Amino acid sequence: MHTKLAKLNRKKNIALVAHDNMKMTLCKWAAKHREVLQNHQLLATGTTGLKLEQHLNIAIDKLISGPLGGDQQIGAKISTGTIDVLIFFWDPFEPMPHDPDVKALLRIANVWNIPVANNEATADYLISSHLMDQDYERQIPDYQRYLAERS
Repeated sequence: MHTKLAKLNRKKNIALVAHDNMKMTLCKWAAKHREVLQNHQLLATGTTGLKLEQHLNIAIDKLISGPLGGDQQIGAKISTGTIDVLIFFWDPFEPMPHDPDVKALLRIANVWNIPVANNEATADYLISSHLMDQDYERQIPDYQRYLAERS
């Protein structure tokens, strides 16, 4: 597939997701990085969003719960260019009934070439990058060209 450049703006749309066993880890991580996070638009799946709002006292755009389709909502927002960064603390030791949704979410984040952190160390590196508060261009699929070539 052909690609094109797409801009990530200085103010990023950051999706925050965590499995049940990882919600407190994400809340503690987010509290540690509250100063940076408050400069961006934050989205989260249902329960995770509620817990983050309580811990951070920052408005979070809450989607529905992950197992009820929240992971897919985030994937749709990634593919339409309305999510720039995904921070997803998943539990590698606990199988989830919605594992196919999780795999699809991680796949779509890769397809659309957005930064993804799946654990605390990677999230630390990502959030502290000098690129976090700058405009940034990345390669994404050129969907319009794809459609034109199919005609």
